Amino acid sequence: MSGHSKWATIKHKKSAADAKRGRLFTKLIKEITIAARMGGGNPDNNPRLRTAIEAAKDANMPSDNIERAIKKGTGELEGVNYEECIYEGYGAGGVAIIVEAATDNKNRTTSELRKIFSKFNGNLGESGCVSWKFSKKGEIIIEGNKITEDELMELALNAGADDVVNEDGMFTVYTSVQDYNKVLEAIKAKGITPVSARIGFIPQNYIKPDSKDAESVLKLIENLEEHDDVQNVSSDLDIDENLLNSMQEQK
Repeated sequence: MSGHSKWATIKHKKSAADAKRGRLFTKLIKEITIAARMGGGNPDNNPRLRTAIEAAKDANMPSDNIERAIKKGTGELEGVNYEECIYEGYGAGGVAIIVEAATDNKNRTTSELRKIFSKFNGNLGESGCVSWKFSKKGEIIIEGNKITEDELMELALNAGADDVVNEDGMFTVYTSVQDYNKVLEAIKAKGITPVSARIGFIPQNYIKPDSKDAESVLKLIENLEEHDDVQNVSSDLDIDENLLNSMQEQK
C-alpha cells in the first residue's frame, strides 16, 4: 500500500521540543478529564480515555495526576468543565488548518486564536470552511529503525490498519477511528514505542506554498500549539525539508 505523510518528518523533528513544554501536562489532563466525563472512568470500556492515559504515561505524568483528572471528569472531585471546540481557518498561501481545543471560556479562546491567526498572515474562518479537505483517522508515527517495512505492514494490516506509509525514514500507520486502539496496542505489544500517536484530522491532499508562506504557516502552527487550550493542530502543509532544517537550526 502507498501514500504520503508530509507531517511525519515535521512531527518527528518537533517531538523532542514538544515533550519539554510545560504546557504538555495541562493539555493531557484536559483530555483525560473530557474523556472520563464523556465515556466514564474505566479505561477498559472507554477507548478515548485509554488513549489519553497512555499518552500521559508516555509523558511520565505521575499516576496521582492521572487519577485526579479521571475523578474530576467523572464528578468524584470538583473540577473545571471543559468544552471541546473545533476551529477552522487558513494560513499563508492558502494552507488549511484545523485546531482542536478544550476550554472553559469559548469566547476568550476564540478571540485569542483569531489574534494568533492574524499575527502570522492567516485568518480564522467559519465552521466547515476547510474540514471537507480532511478525514478523521488514527495516525501512528514510528521511526524506521524500529521495524522493517514488511514487518510493520504485516503487523499493522493484520490488526486492522488502513495504510502504512514510508517517507524519509519514518513510517506512518493510518487507521479508522474504530480500529485505532487495536492497531496501537498491537504495535506496542511488539515493544515499539511510536514517536506520536493520535486520532486527528488527516488531509486528503497537501499544499506546498513558497518558502516565505511556509515559514509563516509553521510559525502559526507552533504558536497555536503553544496555546494552553489547544489540544491538536492539523494542516495540509507540505514543506521543503531544507527549509524545515534551517528553521530548526535558527532556534
